[in-house]
Amino acid sequence: MSASQTATTPVEQIVDTRAPGADSCVNLTNAAVDALAPGSSFVLVADHDPIGLCHMLDAERPGVVAWQSVENGPTTWRVRFTKVLAVSGPPDGR
Repeated sequence: MSASQTATTPVEQIVDTRAPGADSCVNLTNAAVDALAPGSSFVLVADHDPIGLCHMLDAERPGVVAWQSVENGPTTWRVRFTKVLAVSGPPDGR
């Protein structure tokens, strides 16, 4: 690579639920998961342990997202969510 070329690294989206007036952690996370392309990820930042949200996604969207704890408190928690599968509607189109 020449000096005039630079490698581009995709910027990972941050979803910070601590912002004043932010929507609920669940709503923000669901919207971010819906917007992800397969293989893409975002980092959720929260002021509480989001483990319940992680398990809820596992139950409600099995196999769609993988999650990994990045930081575990005591004041800030960070979890990386990666979309594993594309979600399609039911086979009958309903």
